[in-house]
Amino acid sequence: MSTIRVGTAEVGPGDIATGRIPVTHLAGGAAIDIPVIVINGAKEGPCLWIDGVIHGDEPEGTLTCHILRRELDPQTLAGAVVLVPVMNTAAFEASRRGNPLDTFSHDMNRVYPGRADGYLSERVAHAHKECLVDVADMNIAIHSGGEHSYLSAMIFVADDPGSQELARAMGEAFSLVLTTPRPKGNPMGVMLEAGKHGITVELGGRSATSPEAFREVGRVLADGALNVMRHYNMIPGQPRYAATRHKGEQEALLAPASGLFLPEPGVGFQQPMDKGATIARIYDVYGDELAALTAPANGMIFGLRALPSVMTGDWCCFYAKLDGTWDD
Repeated sequence: MSTIRVGTAEVGPGDIATGRIPVTHLAGGAAIDIPVIVINGAKEGPCLWIDGVIHGDEPEGTLTCHILRRELDPQTLAGAVVLVPVMNTAAFEASRRGNPLDTFSHDMNRVYPGRADGYLSERVAHAHKECLVDVADMNIAIHSGGEHSYLSAMIFVADDPGSQELARAMGEAFSLVLTTPRPKGNPMGVMLEAGKHGITVELGGRSATSPEAFREVGRVLADGALNVMRHYNMIPGQPRYAATRHKGEQEALLAPASGLFLPEPGVGFQQPMDKGATIARIYDVYGDELAALTAPANGMIFGLRALPSVMTGDWCCFYAKLDGTWDD
């Protein structure tokens, strides 16, 4: 491997370096930049880039990067791993989905890859993109339900064999893989345009932030990334894969009424459901039922809102409409 430079991090073969991708400064002089960890293997191989916290209320990627930094040995690594523990630092510091100082491009995962002369979040996204496409062969963007929801382990892929192979390489915990035929506004779409490969991985959220639950989520995500590295012969070991991987498309279900959101007894994540089955009911403050949320097709739930109070039109369920398996 040759020397790799990402922002201020410059590292030779068989070593680790930390640094930052500079963007700009706040009015008070504090820097806005993107922290990076670069692990450069002693042997030749591909470059895997892993992003955390494009949404500031989704810290699961940060923990994943910390675990990988501790467990990866650059002397036995073939290729390189770039870890971005916090991509959207201003949103992370505020524990919000987007930077509260930037109302015009609040959601960085909708405006990516941004613009060099755009709004603040667009400029951060642009600086990230310039480094990403320069050095990475593969990208894993880690997400969760954030402060709003809990999402079970699943992956979004592009209509691209390389993206779909990368999703399979995440291993046993990720048996639900949904297609995003024309991804835009996110790193996966930019990687596809560059002739490279990316996926969006979801796991965690507000109802899994107790100490042990949060650690478990980080462990599952880190194990998936390590399995990717085994799959591409970047680290020693035999990769393992999900026995069955369901495929389909997402539908976000919105609340038909305001009130108390209460899932049905026995409803669980990634369990088969028939079209029309009741997912949850909404009650007014007196306990009278106002509406029911039902399955729009045969499929399964992979995410539910974590906040029991709901307003009409709020996100309340992430539903996978299934159309077979990836092995059909």
